[in-house]
Amino acid sequence: MFTALKPGPAISPAQALRLLGVLLLAGGCTSADSSSARATHTVAAQLSAPAAETLETTPALALSAVTTVEQIIPALAGKRVVFVGEQHTRYDHHLMQLEIIRGLHRDNPRLAIGLEMFQQPFQRYLDDYVAGAISEQEMLRATEYYQRWRMDYRLYAPILRYARQHRLPLVALNLPVELTRQVGRVGLQGLDEDQRAQLPADIDRSDNAYEQRLRQVFDQHPNDSGQEFSHFLDVQLSWDEGMAERAATFLEENPDHQLVVLAGQAHVAWGSPIPRRLARRIDVEAAIVLNSWDGPPEPGLADFLLWPAQQALPEPGRIGAVLDEQDGALRIDSCSEDSACAEVGMQRGDRIIAIDDASINSMADLRLALWDKQPGDTVTVDVLRSRILLPSRELSYEIRLR
Repeated sequence: MFTALKPGPAISPAQALRLLGVLLLAGGCTSADSSSARATHTVAAQLSAPAAETLETTPALALSAVTTVEQIIPALAGKRVVFVGEQHTRYDHHLMQLEIIRGLHRDNPRLAIGLEMFQQPFQRYLDDYVAGAISEQEMLRATEYYQRWRMDYRLYAPILRYARQHRLPLVALNLPVELTRQVGRVGLQGLDEDQRAQLPADIDRSDNAYEQRLRQVFDQHPNDSGQEFSHFLDVQLSWDEGMAERAATFLEENPDHQLVVLAGQAHVAWGSPIPRRLARRIDVEAAIVLNSWDGPPEPGLADFLLWPAQQALPEPGRIGAVLDEQDGALRIDSCSEDSACAEVGMQRGDRIIAIDDASINSMADLRLALWDKQPGDTVTVDVLRSRILLPSRELSYEIRLR
């Protein structure tokens, strides 16, 4: 089901900042009288000064320095921690992460993978999955993956399957969502004693550049909830400090392991989020790799930038229904035209109670039941249909997904 991706080009910011050249466009006017000539000279003088500054500050790429992911592996192999950023929904980013993991693992069997997408209280289920004690489906259910992360698990499945195949430790880095949501509502100062005890004791607020970047993000997005920036900042600090502390604990307890940390770009870019907060706790050499960075390649951004060719997941198998989740039940609101749902005669108001004998009470349950299904696969869907003046009736449908 999953497609291998060829390693893409990579370049370090140090190489990226070597100037290829700058094309300067200038314009002016001419006049027969001397006053006009003096004015033109003055304007030209005013324009020439910033042009010199532009030469010194505008980033440019030396394309002759572009290399491949395979060729940066030796540089990464010498680091105790390798941070690989991602845009969560980009399948090609996760395939690049897997290529880096494979490359490092070839030379170092003591490799571990830190995961933003799993929360710390569920660590034992990742351990059981790697050990082969539970199945992939059982792991996803036990970690409440689709309630807590919600991204298509197929994005990450090749990485977790590789870890299981080779018995590589998986480290749940993230804080429980109940805690970070509470921080978002009341800020760190509003937490009770038990809640505050779940966070690192040491939270560093001294990085002004970190705060300024977060302020820009906050100001660029609608704030319908009326959340204060201070609470938004507290959530980010909680995430970054919490994941840094969990990573540091793993490294201290496993001094012979290298750790690859997989997290969103915003948690690793510039080093301010997780990397420096990890370095504050434990003295380790680290490298930062970013995928498909949108902005300019400025000094301090990362050690390597990757530009993989964009690649989408295969289309999933679908029932073709608009669903309504309320009061612990998942009901059909409508069936799309020419859908599997419409074909078998499912109706508005039908409550989906099971798919292939797996109980369904929420969208998370539905996604868990269908995540590995493809168009053309057949599933059994059990529904409960309400009837006027009569008891509800249970119906079972064999549905060919589209």
